[in-house]
Amino acid sequence: MKSITHGDALGWASATVLLATIGRQVYSQWKSKATGGVSRWLFVGQITASIGFTIYSYQVHNWVFLFSNAAMLATAIVGEFLYISNRNRAG
Repeated sequence: MKSITHGDALGWASATVLLATIGRQVYSQWKSKATGGVSRWLFVGQITASIGFTIYSYQVHNWVFLFSNAAMLATAIVGEFLYISNRNRAG
């Protein structure tokens, strides 16, 4: 089994910070049930980029990047769903 390098540790730590940041935004959107200040294009762009990065990460066998981008993809899908639900509720 391959040991975790300093680079891998930095990657995992960075992925954790990014997911916590985006996760907090999605959680705030869910709690507030509002869409103000949130662009729908944020989630559309994030979904598109995360799909590409996830595929790329798999191809180059970068497991830190694969995991973080797959998790970002899931977060973006939830965020988009909440955005649409909140917009429909408000409209």
